Amino acid sequence: MATRRRDNDLGPIEISVYDNNVNRAMSTLKREIGREGVLRELKNRRYYEKPSVAKRRKSREAERRRRKDARRAQRQKSRF
Repeated sequence: MATRRRDNDLGPIEISVYDNNVNRAMSTLKREIGREGVLRELKNRRYYEKPSVAKRRKSREAERRRRKDARRAQRQKSRF
């Protein structure tokens, strides 16, 4: 079972093992790492990224998030 963390909490990810079920704990850990974006961040930091490239990447990511939020809002609106 993973302990719930707030979005702004920068502490370690903690996974508890119950009934010696290590496989379930490992799958929970992998899911939490994916959700937190740890592996993606490691891949991004592997090589130096010029500030101009980072700015363009962040801009593209922000635009993608805005489009996704707009689609979600449209779906919620059409549902009711």
